[in-house]
Amino acid sequence: DLCKETRIKLETVSSATLTTVLFKKGFKNTFLQGPKRLSAGKNMVGPAYTLRYIPSREDIDKLDVFLDPSNPQRKGVENCPTGAVFVVDSRGDARAASLGGILAKRLEVLGCAGVVTDGGFRDTPDIEKLSLPSYHCRPSAPTNLTYHHAVGINEAISCAGVGIYPGDIMVGDNEGVVCIPAKIVR
Repeated sequence: DLCKETRIKLETVSSATLTTVLFKKGFKNTFLQGPKRLSAGKNMVGPAYTLRYIPSREDIDKLDVFLDPSNPQRKGVENCPTGAVFVVDSRGDARAASLGGILAKRLEVLGCAGVVTDGGFRDTPDIEKLSLPSYHCRPSAPTNLTYHHAVGINEAISCAGVGIYPGDIMVGDNEGVVCIPAKIVR
């Protein structure tokens, strides 16, 4: 767990400083290459809660999957713990949205600390207005089902070339996002 004192410190440190400190500790691959913040603001800090996509398939990924409350994307959003960062492995594929304005708003209402994807968001003008720190690679209007099939919740993923495990501490500033292995955070 992330203690209050550590959270306060991480809310004021830059991603550049964090990557240098982590490098000194032997961690070279901690900065998520690609995702950019939609709107500037204070640092995002929280433990990773993950969603993993694989490529979609036409016989499975139809709009009616959203009616199923056990759909991993819907279930992942609804179960994202307060204060967590929702991290989405979209395999670096921004041809379809990782999520859109409705789900981003739901994450904000649930008290999520932020959302990060190595893919894209739809409804970016709406997401930009939220207080939820949001990082993606580029806008993408097509629904996730066009290219993504949600399969895993809160498991180890790859996001923007970085291995991310549930509970790792995600810190995002206006430059980008750093993943700090949970075991080295007090």
